Amino acid sequence: MEQEEFMNLIREKDGSMSIAFPKLMRKVYVWMTLALVITGFTAYGIATSPNLITAIVTNRLLFWGLIIAEFGLVIGLTSAINRLSLSSATLMFILFSVVNGATLSFIFMAYTMSSIANVFFITAGTFGVMAFIGYTTKTDLTSLGKILMMGLIGLIIATVVNVFFIKSSGFDLIVSYIGVAIFVGLTAYDSQKIKKMLMQCDDMSEGPQKIALLGALSLYLDFINLFLYLLRIFGKRN
Repeated sequence: MEQEEFMNLIREKDGSMSIAFPKLMRKVYVWMTLALVITGFTAYGIATSPNLITAIVTNRLLFWGLIIAEFGLVIGLTSAINRLSLSSATLMFILFSVVNGATLSFIFMAYTMSSIANVFFITAGTFGVMAFIGYTTKTDLTSLGKILMMGLIGLIIATVVNVFFIKSSGFDLIVSYIGVAIFVGLTAYDSQKIKKMLMQCDDMSEGPQKIALLGALSLYLDFINLFLYLLRIFGKRN
């Protein structure tokens, strides 16, 4: 029996990973970490530049332009990933990290540096635990993922309603706790989903690497949202 057929037989029997799988998983977390670093430096750099932060805070057109650019980059990256080259997709991911950093620069004005740092480490620990659980658990989290996605839609609607109509700090706190629960669950779900997809990849060609890039984007968004909801709960305002 040839070696390739033997490896395929093993995977069919016990779900063993391909040789490319560990490398692809490393790429997921390298890209995610790189994006977080870029976002953090961008946010801090803008926050410490009076002219830039004033422009973002006072210019509604610029602020909403950044928000629209964020959504456009995410939608464009996920929907056109098959038509994009790996280098173009990576560039879009980096650009999204920069734009997201610009929109997040306001947190340095709203919260103390110490509380931002503390919440970041809380987020990192929580994220790490849930990612590990999602990666190692034998339980299929697909049904949980569907429930969490429906919960995310409800969370977005509740947030919009509170911002424009209710305007209640108590309701905002409730929404924040729900947000933490949703993104804690999504971290585990996305980790398992990424693992399953990459285990089907047998090489390091562009296709598998683009799957890894999208996985990094999913985990990056989970981390950022978890951080923001925890900051709303535990952050100390200036």
